[in-house]
Amino acid sequence: MAQYKGTMREAGRAMHLIKKREKQKEQMEVLKQRIAEETIMKSKVDKKFSAHYDAVEAELKSSTVGLVTLNDMKAKQEALLREREMQLAKKEQLEERRLQLELLREKERRLERKRKISNLSFTVDDGDGDDHCDDRGDDRNEGGMTEASKSKKNLGKNPDVDTSFLPDRDREEEENRLREELRKEWEAKREKVKSEEMEITFSYWDGSGHRRTVRMNKGSTVQQFLKKALQGLRKDFRELRSAGVEQLMYIKEDLILPHYHTFYDFIIAKARGKSGPLFNFDVHDDVRLLSDATMEKDESHAGKVVLRSWYEKNKHIFPASRWEPYDPEKKWDKYTIR
Repeated sequence: MAQYKGTMREAGRAMHLIKKREKQKEQMEVLKQRIAEETIMKSKVDKKFSAHYDAVEAELKSSTVGLVTLNDMKAKQEALLREREMQLAKKEQLEERRLQLELLREKERRLERKRKISNLSFTVDDGDGDDHCDDRGDDRNEGGMTEASKSKKNLGKNPDVDTSFLPDRDREEEENRLREELRKEWEAKREKVKSEEMEITFSYWDGSGHRRTVRMNKGSTVQQFLKKALQGLRKDFRELRSAGVEQLMYIKEDLILPHYHTFYDFIIAKARGKSGPLFNFDVHDDVRLLSDATMEKDESHAGKVVLRSWYEKNKHIFPASRWEPYDPEKKWDKYTIR
């Protein structure tokens, strides 16, 4: 076999042309196969239509005897075509009706199966199941309804079985309704308590105490209380005339209470401070004649309203040295008074 002799460029070009021809051959083969498949499909479709017309042609030949005119031949052919089409349509309708009947029978069988399953009883009879079935059959034959109604009473769920663990829509709706009623009742009671008035005794502290009283609702915040207290203190103290609520602090039982807390929060939580309870805002002493170590002391001290600037200057001096911010997580089991 002769070998190709030439430059590398010509050899690469020859390889490129060979690959291109092989690709064209593959495309031609795919195209031939596709054309063959389309031809087969067309022949199948033609056969379907030709079978219809072949049957009409055969019937036309068998019913035609002798010479007939062209118009009669065409009229007869059209009549046979219409009759054939009607027969095919009727056959299709019968087939559709048969399928519908089968679907209906299948649906009835499913319903019957579901009915039998739903009529199963959880009660256990001592060998009387067959007798009930026989009695029910006799009553149907006789036309009586008394024994049939008795036998029907034995069907269904057993009322003695505890089904409280099963999901029940009615029970859940009843529970939700009751829960909503309790929530509304609790909210009404809370709003009623918040709207109650109480007397708050406090001292404006600037190194010495100046006691005042003010009436507030239990649902009021500390900021609202300080605003009302500031209105009464401005006429007596010059340094408060230009001060705002944000410049004031409220100290109760040696704890600095935040402005956003309400008095209801301390009352409902039975909060306690370092030197007494935070849920009593009046002033009273423990007047018991006998001291009992097992019982908590019943005494409350007046809260202090202080300028923040005064606290920053004197927080290293008693009593400001004892004050600290209120922390709801911190518990004061014992009161300390010095």
